[in-house]
Amino acid sequence: MGPQVEGSIELLVTMGTEPKLSTVMMNFLVVKVNSTHNGILGLPGLNALQAVVSTPHLVMKFPTDHGVGECRGSQVAARRCYEGYLRTKGKEPQMHLIHLDDNRDIGEEERSEPAEELVHVEIVAGDATHTVQIGAGLIGKRKIVLINFLRTNADVFSWSVVDMPGIDRKIVEHRLSVYPTAKPVFQKKRTFAPERQEKVIEEVTKLLDAGFIEEAIYPEWLSNVVMVPKPNGKWQMCIDFIDLNKACPKDYYPLPRIDLLINATAGHEILFFMDAYSGYNQISMYVPDILKTSFIAGRDTYYYIRMPFRLKNAGASYQRLINYLFRHQIGRNVKVYVDDMLVKSLKA
Repeated sequence: MGPQVEGSIELLVTMGTEPKLSTVMMNFLVVKVNSTHNGILGLPGLNALQAVVSTPHLVMKFPTDHGVGECRGSQVAARRCYEGYLRTKGKEPQMHLIHLDDNRDIGEEERSEPAEELVHVEIVAGDATHTVQIGAGLIGKRKIVLINFLRTNADVFSWSVVDMPGIDRKIVEHRLSVYPTAKPVFQKKRTFAPERQEKVIEEVTKLLDAGFIEEAIYPEWLSNVVMVPKPNGKWQMCIDFIDLNKACPKDYYPLPRIDLLINATAGHEILFFMDAYSGYNQISMYVPDILKTSFIAGRDTYYYIRMPFRLKNAGASYQRLINYLFRHQIGRNVKVYVDDMLVKSLKA
């Protein structure tokens, strides 16, 4: 029987010393165990940092925008941690963080259900394909008013890419700002099993139909697709932009603190949670940079004309856009963390 999992948390982890710092987002499991450490960082975290570890020298080094950063271990500190563990042995286990991707065998139950019971409501009466969810505890006049309000404003919902024309380039477009000294990298074509290859073709067809990609001729960089298994057993297509991302500077645009967003909901009578449908893909790529996003899929090469996921600084560009669009509401009745939006009201 493994340790009891209390939940998971996503944290920004910063390594190094000023100015040679590297910050990456990592997922951790929260477990009740007696341990010498408050957090355990595994191989996925080290890979995200692109770190090289030398255990004989007790040092870890990793690339940063200002040179090679490093973290050094201390035998004195390690001994102190172990002595502290011996003093707490046999007592009530404490909360600790274990890197999520390194503990898949712990057996955390998948929590797909929300904390509150929800019911589906048809935005267009008689159309079961266009629904939203509201709290099951909402009853009486308040429920009727809310449903009527949603149906009156049904035109603001997006159900497919056809409903979304994208964001005007005058407002935002994503630039890569590749270092002038960086040499283009052309990754060798990877082969996939027939099942995955069919999925690649299927996903590429969807992107072409949506107008997010176009066929690339004479690409400037070339990346491979990567098929990532999802918890539901299906496959997700991602692009291996690791070489291109290394050649781009970091955009240190600040993201909101998720804990402050959660705390801001306290005391409000009514909350609305919204998610942007293909939000990243509504931002256009800077035209001189589109050939740099080229990737191999099947027998052809393509490039993105809309900003894709996993591209460096994509999150910063999106957060910058959202902060601009909701500049009159953020801090008053709206909170936004990348593509997750919260609308709140003290009074229903």
